[in-house]
Amino acid sequence: MPFKSFHRLILLMFIILFFSHSFAVAESDERLLTPQELLQLKMVATAQVSPDGNYIAYTVRVPRAADDEPGSAYSELYVMALKTRQITPFITGKVRVVGVQWRPDSKAITFLDKREGDEFRQVYEIRLDGGEAYPITDVQKNISRYQWHPSGKMLVFSATEPPSEKEKFLRKKGYDFIFYEEEWKHINLYAYDLTTKEERQITRDITVLDFIFDPQGGQLFARMTEKNLIDYHYMFTHWYKVNLKDGSYQKVSQNKGKLGNASVSPDGRWLAYNAGLNEHDSDFSQAFLISLDEPQKEAVNITPPKYRGHITWVGWLSNNKMLYLAAEGVENVLYEYNVKNGKRKKILHSAQQGVIFDVPSMSRDRKVFVFTGHSATFPREVFLWKKRKRLTRLTTLNPWLADKTLGEQKVIHYAARDGLQIEGLLIYPVDYQQGKKYPLVVQVHGGPESHYSNGWISRYATPGQTLAARGYFVFYPNYRASTGYGVEFAMQGFGDPAGKEFDDIADGIKYLIDQGLVDPQRVGLGGGSYGGYAAAWFATYYTDLVKAACMFVGVSDMISKKGTTDIPYEELLVHAGKKIEEEWQKILERSPIYWAHQSRTALLIFGGTADTRVHPSQSLELYRRFKMNDKTVRLVQYPGEGHGNARQPGQIDVLYRVLDWYDWYLKENHPVDGPMPPLDISEKYGLSLPE
Repeated sequence: MPFKSFHRLILLMFIILFFSHSFAVAESDERLLTPQELLQLKMVATAQVSPDGNYIAYTVRVPRAADDEPGSAYSELYVMALKTRQITPFITGKVRVVGVQWRPDSKAITFLDKREGDEFRQVYEIRLDGGEAYPITDVQKNISRYQWHPSGKMLVFSATEPPSEKEKFLRKKGYDFIFYEEEWKHINLYAYDLTTKEERQITRDITVLDFIFDPQGGQLFARMTEKNLIDYHYMFTHWYKVNLKDGSYQKVSQNKGKLGNASVSPDGRWLAYNAGLNEHDSDFSQAFLISLDEPQKEAVNITPPKYRGHITWVGWLSNNKMLYLAAEGVENVLYEYNVKNGKRKKILHSAQQGVIFDVPSMSRDRKVFVFTGHSATFPREVFLWKKRKRLTRLTTLNPWLADKTLGEQKVIHYAARDGLQIEGLLIYPVDYQQGKKYPLVVQVHGGPESHYSNGWISRYATPGQTLAARGYFVFYPNYRASTGYGVEFAMQGFGDPAGKEFDDIADGIKYLIDQGLVDPQRVGLGGGSYGGYAAAWFATYYTDLVKAACMFVGVSDMISKKGTTDIPYEELLVHAGKKIEEEWQKILERSPIYWAHQSRTALLIFGGTADTRVHPSQSLELYRRFKMNDKTVRLVQYPGEGHGNARQPGQIDVLYRVLDWYDWYLKENHPVDGPMPPLDISEKYGLSLPE
């Protein structure tokens, strides 16, 4: 062997040993967040303060163990006494407590459950002073939502009619045919008298999605739609005033397009709600007010003109002071708005608190606010707030997380090619060394009507901190079409799929390379749904920028996607703006399958077999185009999973498979046209496998 060839061989062996040793050290370093630890993180799901302001009932999301029965995470119930801060476990173990509310008298907590012996899901109650939970309803249907009447003597609930005896008979005999988009049933509204145990149907011939009482209980408002189809849930709903006695209803909101929550002022004179600016607005962005004293008048939009943010929730502080929660870039802000004089002021800002907080739960006197909140260093916890004071953290579900060394999370800004400023979040590698170039993974959010907030953003499919522990930069861009930056910014993706929005991501990658942070030969990109569309686009059209990509429930063919999705009107009205027939060639050229032949990117495709939002055929189409053009691709499908994996086996596999894919091509720098990472990764699942 010539000396030079021998020298190269020795050098190559040294490099391989160096990276292998570095990887082994990283895996064994107890300071670092491991994949197993990411999967076992607990987080608060909901938190409700009692009407009297003395207690908090909160639920904790507890991931299932790898060898547990397949299913979604458990949900446990805890109660905290605010005076003593004592926490009492109320319902724990292998349980799923959902729909938690307080009785109006603050003496008991109610929730939805279907327990052994129950044929249908009922409302259960557990007393604050102890004892076992017991059902307080007895109805022959699954309750989906419920609300307490302020008197505490009645519940109003919604439910879909169960199958009739005839329908059950036909199914049993094999006549269970699918009549596509015609076999739905309405979600009806019912009143349930807790004294007499009598049930009375309120609405008919319309589907009820949400409903609220005014504080006195004299008026009921419901968000309803003509058909019980997901597309109608998204695009064709209105708020109605419903007569509790005869079920008649009167439309209150006239807005076209997406519609959010509503809230009645304490004196019952005003209805506030949040909604899109128009039917083309991709998400809730505005706050509206309606005078219930003068219902004939149109709703007033109280959002500042050209507001650079998105209003996500509305509520009330007093008779004349409205509250609204808004996303402003990567931060959240709570505003107070005076109905009489139109003045507004910020009363809580996440940047000042260091916590991304969610919708508040308030005591009856509005003196006690309870939030769930998270930050760059911890998932959701419970927080207490009293006006003019700082948020106080009340829970610590993962105390061991404080001993972990996390990658620093920074807000970054850069100029897109047309000069527009784009914001994003960048997680630095743990033990980052200035001047050294690192591999990069870009995590693209879905929607695109969504955005990343400056909080905890590491999950099974977007494992930012776990990647940072392995020596990666992780970039989370809020590209054009994201929410949180105003309607004008969000609308720049309208009718322009994979246009400026994905150019913004490409410009972000180039920015990080130009800053000397990133090795341009070791860039990966992944995302789910619309983020999966981005992954496919960067694996094909922008293939020169990305060596490895991970496409989760993503779009590959814009033509067939429009014909198979369960939200065709939402796709048309808030994204495309035109029907297929008006732009065949354009949307073909905005489809990753059109560019698959030129790919030089290793592509991992994965998703559920029961996805109705982005049909599994989208994955199959791109897989086949890659295969027929001799490109590097792997397709993994998860039986029974929908638009994202709800059960722990699929989540575990996604996390380890994605990490392996990036490590193989970016950290270990294997060639794209060589062997792929090992297919069988079952030894990483945490199971006791047979030999």
